[in-house]
Amino acid sequence: MPGENLTRAEAIERANVVQTQSYAITLDLTTGPTTFASTSTVRFTATPGASTFIDLVAPSVRSVTLNGRELDPAVVFADSRIALDGLEAENELTVVADCAYTNTGEGLHRFVDPVDGEVYLYTQFEVPDSRRVFAVFEQPDLKATFAFTVTAPEAWQVVSNEPTPEPTRAGGNATYAFEPTPRISSYITALVAGPYAVMRSELTSSDGRTIPLGVFCRASLAEHMDADYVFDTTRAGFEFFEKAFEQPYPFTKYDQLFVPEYNMGAMENAGCVTFTESYVFRSKVTDAIKERRVVTILHELAHMWFGDLVTMRWWNDLWLNESFAEWASTLATAEATEWKGAWTTFAAMEKSWAYRQDQLPSTHPIVAEIRDLEDVQVNFDGITYAKGGSVLKQLAAWVGLEAFLKGVAEYFRKHAWGNTELTDLLVELEAASGRDLSTWSKLWLETAGVNTLRPEITVDDAGSVTGFAILQTAPADYPTIRPHRLAVGYYTLTDDGLVRTHRVELDVDGERTEVPELVGTVRPDLVLLNDDDLAYAKIRLDDASRTVAIENLALISDPLARSLVWGSIWDATRDGEVPASDFVRLVLNNIAAETESTTIRTTLNQLVLAASSYVAPERREPTLVAVGDGLLAMARTAEAGSDAQFQFVKFLAQVARTDAQLDAIAALRDGSETLEGLTIDTDLRWELLIALVAGGRATAAQIDLALADDDTASGRQQAAHARAAIPTVEAKAAAWASIVDEADKPNAIIRATALGFNHVLDASLLESFVATYHDALFPIWESRTYHMSEELIEGLYPAPLANEALRDATQAWLDAHAEGSAKVAPPALRRFVVEGLAGIERALAAQAVDAQAVAAQA
Repeated sequence: MPGENLTRAEAIERANVVQTQSYAITLDLTTGPTTFASTSTVRFTATPGASTFIDLVAPSVRSVTLNGRELDPAVVFADSRIALDGLEAENELTVVADCAYTNTGEGLHRFVDPVDGEVYLYTQFEVPDSRRVFAVFEQPDLKATFAFTVTAPEAWQVVSNEPTPEPTRAGGNATYAFEPTPRISSYITALVAGPYAVMRSELTSSDGRTIPLGVFCRASLAEHMDADYVFDTTRAGFEFFEKAFEQPYPFTKYDQLFVPEYNMGAMENAGCVTFTESYVFRSKVTDAIKERRVVTILHELAHMWFGDLVTMRWWNDLWLNESFAEWASTLATAEATEWKGAWTTFAAMEKSWAYRQDQLPSTHPIVAEIRDLEDVQVNFDGITYAKGGSVLKQLAAWVGLEAFLKGVAEYFRKHAWGNTELTDLLVELEAASGRDLSTWSKLWLETAGVNTLRPEITVDDAGSVTGFAILQTAPADYPTIRPHRLAVGYYTLTDDGLVRTHRVELDVDGERTEVPELVGTVRPDLVLLNDDDLAYAKIRLDDASRTVAIENLALISDPLARSLVWGSIWDATRDGEVPASDFVRLVLNNIAAETESTTIRTTLNQLVLAASSYVAPERREPTLVAVGDGLLAMARTAEAGSDAQFQFVKFLAQVARTDAQLDAIAALRDGSETLEGLTIDTDLRWELLIALVAGGRATAAQIDLALADDDTASGRQQAAHARAAIPTVEAKAAAWASIVDEADKPNAIIRATALGFNHVLDASLLESFVATYHDALFPIWESRTYHMSEELIEGLYPAPLANEALRDATQAWLDAHAEGSAKVAPPALRRFVVEGLAGIERALAAQAVDAQAVAAQA
């Protein structure tokens, strides 16, 4: 929003003037439903005589007192800043303000539970939103201690970074004076308050301390909260990380709070981690979601060291926080929990995300240029998390895991409670491993783009390999050719399946790498580059291997090898090298035998996108019908009660369109057809209803009845999705107006409504919204917070149209608001629109390739 940005140059300048010591923050949560009272007393040193500013986003500032001088709020407070001049060597600043609750998941979010009318609060401060709750120097390198004093209704739980003290009570309220935190960054401070249900346990840290543990959720969800499992996962993570990092847990307690209407998976507040309450399973979920919850728990726990104990100096090293936590949590999941196949999950989900992000026009080096807060907001992406995690995995393999962890442990010892840059970590890794990482860093961290590796194989008449080379290419915009360590696997059809019969591991560098070890071998049925997923690169199958895979992928016994083949053919489909119809055939031929939940989930999402947007327009409808028929048949024949059965039904609900398919959906929902082992529970019942609504087989009245049976927060979100999925232009317009023209809806309802808006069986329903969408971009950006702008701009882009008209309209908007125009789009807004356009351009290219394949077959 205008007036709420902060540039890196300003942050550097301010850090040269100011060093913070402590914050004493008093919050009164009993003043009403829209605002709360906030008093901040900040102690800091400064260059005498200098001027600077402190950050605050608030409806009103009552008073500002600097070193005993009263400053006029009307003069010194504007936008998100309070100007401070005449600083002394030692300073005390007190700011009294009325701050606003939000319903956007930013700052202090306020939620009223429709089940019991109870109020629940939680904070979300990353990147720049602690300033919505108290006056603060909002940048990660100005660490300080934070002492919170909080007044709330005495029936509430009040939780922060330090253990909750005994309160003083008066008039039905309670006041909690928390001990100061260690020196931490403002964005990892936290406050959670409300009548949360709490389950408690403890563990013994490696240094002998008893660490209290808490698991919290809304009272109306407590019956579904499997706290013992969360505690067990947490204990496994503590033991693993304390040993690996050679550093005891740095804080005094560890609470994990599952909170409503959350914008992301979780947040690493020091000792007070918040999670999306979708991880409280009120209905059956896929194994993919169960495993993801474990990875998320361990991701946030890893942050207690990497991010909280040692913090980046500025947001250009955000990737290091997130990539490290992504890598470390996957390692811990694979080695310390029952989810031993975590690296297969990483390949199927994280790396596919990274490859997709790395091919967008908005791709950037892992070490990105972060000019301001808007830059960092949009960089919570597949480069920062998944590509960075992939590259750290590669680095750990290259220097050796033992040396890598030794370097990390020294990094923690040397920089505890401080701020660092990338070079501080690389110095320790070089010392531990004896390797020079400067070239590695330049090639992998400071350049963008992903390389493609493909085999070049020649054979003689007898089938013996006479030549084998690996060819490496790079996109024209990002022409870096990188070194890779990878394996080549030979897979041969036998009575036992498609079995690996030979493997060589080698270094690949340059545009062409000969593999003499394979000359003279018998060419197998399938050749797989990057076997065991050692490298970060797109891989291609040769034509013969792809033909074998389409018919026989299910016969590969190793789930990681299957994941690599799935991913390779999908990526070739996205790049227009393989007709989308071939990918559809691959999935329908083989997915029924897939055993890995995340691979099934990822691949079925890709199947829906291929069928709805990538196949030639003239065969789109029959392809979608075939997909629906295939999913229905697989659901009916899958193992009773299996994860695969459950997923086939869920994805059938996304595409069901024929009378027979919708009849089956209706029959499953009303119980006239049953699948052994499948329970139609609350959430699945909603998904089936939404399918019937989108198919024109259920009405608004039926949505109302379903909501009456499930008038919960989740039920209201599902009802919003369902109403927006009604297949009429009028219903789409009403959905649009409810979240764009009206600004009062909470984040979760905005998200659900946008999903329903684009849930269409006939994409032409969205044609009239193309102009409406582009006309609304600036009004949305200028009137909403960053996260709500993101939800609306990404969620309402009418991508299901996937046609030239949408492409041309989006390009015209970008041209009209380019540099030099009368109204230039801010970089973050432009990036959202560019990424939407890139998806349509890729779809159109894929459609053209599929159409050529149709013509060739005719």
